[in-house]
Amino acid sequence: MNTSFLQDMFSTITRRDALRRRRSGNDTPVDHSHVLAACRALLDSDGEASSITLASRALELYARLDADEKARFFERLTHDFSADPERVDRAYAAYRESRDERDLQALFDTCEPSRQELLRRLNLTSGGTHELVRMREDLLARLDKASPLNALDADFKHLFGSWFNRGFLMLRRIDWNTPAAILERIIRYEAVHEIHDWNDLRRRLDARDRRCFAFFHPAIGDEPLIFVEVALHKGLPDQIQPILDSSHHDIGEPEGADTAAFFGISNCQTGLRGISFGNFLIKQVVQELKQELPNLRHFVTLSPVPGFRQWLDSTRHGVESPLDDDTRETLAQLDDDNWHADPERAAALRDVIRPLAAHYLVREKNRHGLPLNPVARFHLGNGAELHRINWLGDTSHKGLQQAAGLMVNYLYVIDDIERNHEQYTTDGTIACSSAVRDLNRRARKLLKGDNEK
Repeated sequence: MNTSFLQDMFSTITRRDALRRRRSGNDTPVDHSHVLAACRALLDSDGEASSITLASRALELYARLDADEKARFFERLTHDFSADPERVDRAYAAYRESRDERDLQALFDTCEPSRQELLRRLNLTSGGTHELVRMREDLLARLDKASPLNALDADFKHLFGSWFNRGFLMLRRIDWNTPAAILERIIRYEAVHEIHDWNDLRRRLDARDRRCFAFFHPAIGDEPLIFVEVALHKGLPDQIQPILDSSHHDIGEPEGADTAAFFGISNCQTGLRGISFGNFLIKQVVQELKQELPNLRHFVTLSPVPGFRQWLDSTRHGVESPLDDDTRETLAQLDDDNWHADPERAAALRDVIRPLAAHYLVREKNRHGLPLNPVARFHLGNGAELHRINWLGDTSHKGLQQAAGLMVNYLYVIDDIERNHEQYTTDGTIACSSAVRDLNRRARKLLKGDNEK
């Protein structure tokens, strides 16, 4: 008999039991100890049917915890379901003595916290994967760099890295004929350029020069993991407002486009933070578009630069600012919210801000030696080239506040992606166009004591 049929049947039964319990008005108070007891029972279970039932019960109890009880549950789960240090010492001593592969496997098994096996068993029930993604979302809200809960988060990331690997991801095109439930989620999850209403969504999906693609996972159903919005364009776009504007007119027949511009990439599941999908998504969408529209020659992003304005302000206001006095005086005009509407002020600021943006994107690094800007890390890590810095590319309030109106084109050249990726990951080399390199050189004149590292 088909085992997946049996598992589905058992899961259906347990879901019905859980629904019946909820409908019966079962409002018995639940605390973290009840969930821990259900988890221990699940780990002690041998049969598949009983494990599915117990997993469903444990997840149901967890969902009834309030925020404080969830925090206590995570603390106990981290402490009580860790690896046994004495067993690890014995297993290591045995392997050190024998150097035998069986003892090595025993060491691996002993080092694995029982939390990981618990999470695997919780995943047995139908819908368990999505419930665990939501559980990790709760966990992430309680993490900081020094938190002992980071060990539990590492278990989630380890398992999710396997459960959500590229082989399980399904690419779907999203259009106006996509089921309404998915379209509602696209509106809700859009994180780059807000979708204001259904008419706005239709403009982004139904126009002939628009495309939208999303990754789904069979265990999550109609919940998208990540999606990308694409505008077909003649030439490389340098402003987002014409793309988003309600009076937008498409380019005509899509075959007339020579450029595919990725203008919005949104991760949908907070609980999957740190699990990479975007690099696979962009590369697969490029292949899909090339197959549909062979005339496409350029694949670029029109990307925001979050954090640039914050860096710029902290740099110019710092006690020992590296900026010369004339540059700081010019940048002071940013304090007027309407600076961009004055052509003379905007021109003066452009000559200062674009070079500083090139410096920020190429030279400013985080504690890991990677670009400070998260969008730059994402696209450069995927093998893109930092191609162009667009002045007043986003004049919305958000664009002005987060990036002084700048937007960036990252260029994906199919033949260069792997080389750019390898050079970036091995020695930190950032692929740049000659125009960006020139801007970066100009920035040295604005920054006192800035020497090439």
